Amino acid sequence: MTGFVSDPVLEVRELSTSFFTDDGEVKAVRDVSFDLAAGETLGIVGESGCGKSVTALSILGLVPRPGRVVAGEILFKGRDLLSIGREELRQIRGRDIAMIFQDPLSSLNPVHRIGFQVEEAMRAHDKVAPSEVRPRALDLLRRVQVPDASRRMRNYPHQFSGGMRQRVMIAMGLSNRPEILIADEPTTALDVTVQAQILQLLRDLNRDLGTSIILITHNLGVVAGLCKRVIVMYAGEIVEEGSTEQIFDSPQHPYTWALLRSLPRVDADRHERLRSIEGLPPDLIAPPQGCKFNPRCPFRLERCFSEDPELEPVGDGHVAACWVTMKRAYAEMGAGSLVDTRPGAASGVRPPIAPETPGLSGADGHGLAPEAQDRD
Repeated sequence: MTGFVSDPVLEVRELSTSFFTDDGEVKAVRDVSFDLAAGETLGIVGESGCGKSVTALSILGLVPRPGRVVAGEILFKGRDLLSIGREELRQIRGRDIAMIFQDPLSSLNPVHRIGFQVEEAMRAHDKVAPSEVRPRALDLLRRVQVPDASRRMRNYPHQFSGGMRQRVMIAMGLSNRPEILIADEPTTALDVTVQAQILQLLRDLNRDLGTSIILITHNLGVVAGLCKRVIVMYAGEIVEEGSTEQIFDSPQHPYTWALLRSLPRVDADRHERLRSIEGLPPDLIAPPQGCKFNPRCPFRLERCFSEDPELEPVGDGHVAACWVTMKRAYAEMGAGSLVDTRPGAASGVRPPIAPETPGLSGADGHGLAPEAQDRD
């Protein structure tokens, strides 16, 4: 599902990836499907452990043991990356699809100079003529705004700041002119000034080179500054997908709504408090029945505990997997917009109660309808 008219360069179809541990099967990614068009910037957001990075590693065939892809297709320009040989996949990885990893310090080799590592990425794939490798490495470092690049090429990773190391990783990722760049938390642990510089760099590269970008992050502000389309993941599943404007202006899944409510807004009244999402993500070895967000959702219905919703259209190019959707929740809350912070919703119910547990009682946020709380 995409609003772009060009043919997708990447198609992920019902991807499922699991980790097989002594405690059981961790279903890290389940039935994930999406397209990426040429030149598109796509954001994948969610809490830590929701499956964002595992999805990216699955695309590149880098899922660490004891994990493996158990189902689905990953089509790059029509070819299924899950069915080709390891050597052929290695040639595609880094040449046609590149990745910027979360921690540049651990991703760079501490005993090799920066220039050697940028050049090595090109020599490994023979996509750049040998005579052009050194000049291109220097040009890339200058393009990502590494000052005094000719001298810094002789430095080691520990001699670079965190922001400069991230720029080096971007240069390595772009060294073979890939069609797709996957950026996994590229601004983690960077101050806001450096974050803005990295985002502007990615934006310029997308505009100037037409590189498709998948941005993986838990920072919704980063997504708003770069991406045209957003996928929201929770507990290994896609729960909402739409344009950036749709996700930020009219979120339809309660999890998306809760993520946005936990962020400070420049258009909110000063006295409004930020609201955290109560509880923790579910155990992916034994996830709850029905909707995986139901233990934390203030708008849950009875069917949320037994039936798992599928992605359904909620707007033009906008889908969400929810039995309630925020349009109904807004109406029942009497809320006019996302910035309305009145708690509760008339549709909120508690999980089914065991026979020995009397009454409908519970702490705030456990899903009691406001009417029931008033009656108590």
